[in-house]
Amino acid sequence: MTAIRSVVLGCGSYLPERVLTNAELASRIDTSDDWIVQRTGIRERHIAADDEFTSHLAINAARAALAHAGLDAQAIDLIVLATSTPDNTFPATAVAVQHGLGINHGAAFDLQAVCSGFVFALATADNFLRTGAYKRALVIGAETFSRILDWNDRGTCVLFGDGAGAIVLEAQEQAGKTSDPGVLTTHLRSDGRHKAKLFVDGGPGSTKTVGHLRMEGREVFKHAVGMITDVIVDAFNATGVTAEDINWFIPHQANKRIIDASAHKLHIAPQKVVLTVDKHGNTSAASIPLALSVAVKDGRVKKGDLLLLEAMGGGFTWGSALLRW
Repeated sequence: MTAIRSVVLGCGSYLPERVLTNAELASRIDTSDDWIVQRTGIRERHIAADDEFTSHLAINAARAALAHAGLDAQAIDLIVLATSTPDNTFPATAVAVQHGLGINHGAAFDLQAVCSGFVFALATADNFLRTGAYKRALVIGAETFSRILDWNDRGTCVLFGDGAGAIVLEAQEQAGKTSDPGVLTTHLRSDGRHKAKLFVDGGPGSTKTVGHLRMEGREVFKHAVGMITDVIVDAFNATGVTAEDINWFIPHQANKRIIDASAHKLHIAPQKVVLTVDKHGNTSAASIPLALSVAVKDGRVKKGDLLLLEAMGGGFTWGSALLRW
């Protein structure tokens, strides 16, 4: 019995040149490097230049992914861009990326699930590819969260950064086994009752302003580990895979304590966890593909490895994905 699988051909990332350290933040607001590191694991983050938009970050990450895959941009017929910080209210930032890459065929659209965006975008592209609607997709997570932060709120402004990551997917016929390359399963959830715990207090349809990010940190932390492990257990049940089978756990890079607690609850060994939150901060939808790109570049992720991805974001939204490299 054969199956169509969405196989990863390449990945890439892009980070703005400017690095904002904890020490620099401590010179502006009432915080310290020790306080930030102890509570989050973050030491620095990248900040986009004034003339650098989400689309610019996404285009650079997409080009890097295409180069890694050895493909010309014209081979792509679907772009799914996960972002909460689009260039404009409309059109979709994905259309700007499509144009920037010189593509004028196929489809391109944005997807908004905050920090879970990349997992939601991956699941969306996977389903399109498996139906035969498209052949090759760029799945991108790109954010300029620095634009929606209240830089006087020490509880949130220390947490986030800007960046982009991308993967190239291709629909391929496989034998239908868990040993085959490609996306094995995805599981998505949301629960709007928790909106007030993590949201932006503005929007074109309400305040007519962009607004700023607001978060009840303790409440988010309290829900995060349980929700994350819930969708990972679903992935294990759907495939028969266990924590022992995982080669690399690549979680959303929000907070080291959440990542450590989730890995511990799932019995995933610490040496299997990919951590980049110390260098990138929380880059929302960009964090998983950024971390993946780091682990691929440094040689940790190898052909045949089983990767577990997970994320939780405002809304709340949360999701998991299992894929064979």
